[in-house]
Amino acid sequence: MKVLIVGGVAGGATAAARLRRLDEEAEIIVFERSGYVSYANCGLPYYIGGSIQDPDALTLQTPGSFLTRFRITMKVHHEVTAIHPERHTVSVKNLENGETFEESYDKLLLSPGARPTQPRLPGVGLEKVFTLRTVEDTFRIKSYIQEARPRSVVLAGGGFISLELAENLRALGLEVTIVQRPRQLMNPFDPDLAAFLHGEVRRNGVQLALGHTVEGFEEKDGGVDVLLAGEAPLHADMVVLAIGVTPDTGLAKEAGLTLGLKDSIVVNERMETSAPDIYAVGDAVQVKHAVTGQDAHIPLAGPANKQGRVAADNICGGDSRYLGSQGSSILKIFSLTAAATGINETAAKKAGLDVDKVILSPMSHAGYYPGGKVMTMKVVFEKGSYRLLGAQIVGYDGVDKRIDVLATAIHAGMKATELKDLDLAYAPPFSSAKDPVNMAGFMIDNLARKVVGQFGIDEIDRLPRDGSVTLLDARTPMEYSHGHVEGFRNIPVDVLREHLDEIQPGKPVYVMCQSGIRSYIAARILEGHGFTCYNFTGGFRYYDAVTHERRLIESAFDCGMDR
Repeated sequence: MKVLIVGGVAGGATAAARLRRLDEEAEIIVFERSGYVSYANCGLPYYIGGSIQDPDALTLQTPGSFLTRFRITMKVHHEVTAIHPERHTVSVKNLENGETFEESYDKLLLSPGARPTQPRLPGVGLEKVFTLRTVEDTFRIKSYIQEARPRSVVLAGGGFISLELAENLRALGLEVTIVQRPRQLMNPFDPDLAAFLHGEVRRNGVQLALGHTVEGFEEKDGGVDVLLAGEAPLHADMVVLAIGVTPDTGLAKEAGLTLGLKDSIVVNERMETSAPDIYAVGDAVQVKHAVTGQDAHIPLAGPANKQGRVAADNICGGDSRYLGSQGSSILKIFSLTAAATGINETAAKKAGLDVDKVILSPMSHAGYYPGGKVMTMKVVFEKGSYRLLGAQIVGYDGVDKRIDVLATAIHAGMKATELKDLDLAYAPPFSSAKDPVNMAGFMIDNLARKVVGQFGIDEIDRLPRDGSVTLLDARTPMEYSHGHVEGFRNIPVDVLREHLDEIQPGKPVYVMCQSGIRSYIAARILEGHGFTCYNFTGGFRYYDAVTHERRLIESAFDCGMDR
């Protein structure tokens, strides 16, 4: 059997190695148009910033090591220019000498990945406007920084690459501005959780221009002007386009393969395309979202590697299935860690789901053990069925552990109420006896059992201030004096029973505290005395962070720029 693979990164490299482990006799040839195979795309920003200093550390394997260990021929600087499904061949161009030839196959695997989205804007091809996809792109940016000594950079886009670059370029001393059309960074997060990301990048000196559309680039005064719709240009010494990725599927389109979202390649669960004996994996393919069941394009390294394994199994006569992508992801943003899995509240509502959520602020480990830090968790579930849909966590220590537990729970089809039953490891340096994931389950179970009602941040301003409801803040007077929501009266939870006669019976009571725990206790006290209560999910800490960021964005947008 002769297998050709187009693309030697992530899915392609994984598939090649798996093929060899399953079939010692197969002839396996990989064509990669860049000069590197099996490299760590996710590590590229950290090489630019200097966290990774050895460029060889970026490549997990080399053409030589693949040949030695796996007897796989890796042909770098070779570009496949056409696929001929009817005769089971591909056309190839050697980029080093210009030679062209045809190569036959029994099975063909496409793993071309995705390319940085480059809108058709004036000035996209300027020398000082960069993209970051390959090792060569990384070296180009690193060399420019070392030689030209730029002092400022504009990053167009607010996703993973942009934020990782922002951190690493700030470490090099550059002034960094992120321009993003949506009014938030990182679309996997809802706007309320994204507020915590905004706060972290601002604290580290990154300027945000959110809600602004880039219309082009012009060389000016030795640098680049970034042209914005309806706004004065931003000037910088260099620009990096990081506005997302586009499936690199020109070959597949010309070969007549069926395409889907964003022109991604349509495959089935076996990673088979619409053409016989042609498989596709990685950032170029359309998948099913594991939570919604809808078609999706989710360009992440984890799914690409899994898909490569599935395709290799099936090429060798197996029957492996790819069950869909859940979108689990994690990101380091300066001192902060942000992670998400499944779908967020915004996406769930767009998908037509009737959803609810809980928001909590647990410690990363037992409060009495030194060094614990607060994280903010948002767990999204379907009303009625309590199907677990997604989660987002922003914090410091222990974020990765909790998001992986929640990702596993979603994959296993657990109900959100069942999170309370998980038996998770505990010792004071690592967790609490009630792990944050358990705490989320307890909160959702309370909602399911109608032990307590809740209200959210978007309801606060709509609550009447005419005396028809009681608005109660259960924190200490000191906390209250440092900031509170207008209209909320302060009665600390520990003296609430002594002040019950001050709360008018028959009126619903809306309670908040710093994190949601004391207000829950206050609500239970009041319920026990005949009141109907609603607890604010998230607490004042969450409310203050989100509303502060909303004001900043609105103010900056109204004034023209966040400077």
